[in-house]
Amino acid sequence: MSQKIDISIISSGASLADARLHRLTRALLRAGLSVEIFAPGNLKDAPSQTSKLFIRKPFLTSHWKISSLGPRYFRSRYFVFRSKGRVIYAISPEAIAPSFGFAKLVRRKLAVDFFEDYLRLLNDRAWTKRYFGIIGWIAKSDTKSALWFAKYADLTTVADVQVPPFDAKNRLVVRNLPDASLLTDSGERSSTPRAIYIGDLRKSRGLHDMLQVAELASNWEFDFVGGVASSDQEFVDQWLRAHDPNQSRVHFRGRLAPQESWKFAAGAWVGLSLLESTPAFVEAVPSKLYEYMAVGLATISTPLPRCVALIEASRSGAIQSTPQGVAARLKSWQENPTELDLLRSQGRKWASENLDSEREYAIFAAEMVKLTR
Repeated sequence: MSQKIDISIISSGASLADARLHRLTRALLRAGLSVEIFAPGNLKDAPSQTSKLFIRKPFLTSHWKISSLGPRYFRSRYFVFRSKGRVIYAISPEAIAPSFGFAKLVRRKLAVDFFEDYLRLLNDRAWTKRYFGIIGWIAKSDTKSALWFAKYADLTTVADVQVPPFDAKNRLVVRNLPDASLLTDSGERSSTPRAIYIGDLRKSRGLHDMLQVAELASNWEFDFVGGVASSDQEFVDQWLRAHDPNQSRVHFRGRLAPQESWKFAAGAWVGLSLLESTPAFVEAVPSKLYEYMAVGLATISTPLPRCVALIEASRSGAIQSTPQGVAARLKSWQENPTELDLLRSQGRKWASENLDSEREYAIFAAEMVKLTR
């Protein structure tokens, strides 16, 4: 390869459509770095290729697919050994240990990223209990290993203040703040009231509750943008057959690249974030809350502590703990759109005054530039 590569992003788990992958990549490109990405998923969902961005093809076509643990572990090793960057940037837990060893062997720098508190997140996943819990034990052991190796990486980035490791030698919080280039403004409200949700779709992220809301708020349309967890697909199929077989009012749009996902914000009234109070979510702020405000949507959230604090500070929405409460709130806003428009404008104003995305991503990119020297 004649082209010099500054950063090799290794994503054996998160797909090419992942929003954080897009945000981090764009920050690196804005800093003038050349980047290669190894990740599964559809090529059309990757960040737009430029003269400094390269999407590396997998060994087999099947390796594009986001599937079970086995292929993820294969990718985590295979992708690392193919990387050519001055800095290896491992953003999937199972890729951190092989990246650490390979970086030491070939004398390259290593950066790692943690999207969330993976040990707590694994407690939410039903698949960890399969085969007498053996798969879960493997995943948790690998995550503990990743956290240990991350402490000694040249740079460790985390998606929020509560995400470990806390004792890394060079730890940097890079929040999932909105990247305006990926978003579509909500603009004028559509004639039919419409709520959206953008992100992974599973029970712990409020999927079942949102469908109950859709059943109760029969005058509203709903756009759900994201992949449905395999454990919840049957539930979704049964609900659609019973309540909206033609998806005329409740639309499942599938997993899309961030720019395509946020096109559904145009004309929408409200953004939903009905996460359950699980160990992984109780201390978190979903990135969609920042993004809903940035594009001018009012937000309804479940009463997770930091979500409550954010919505109260920004005066951008409402807190509801039950589907019945969410549906009642939607009905109230439909009957009193003036109140809704005030919340939308307050959220947008708060986001513009308090979320300095450019600065935070520039600090991250500057640290990565240092590693390439």
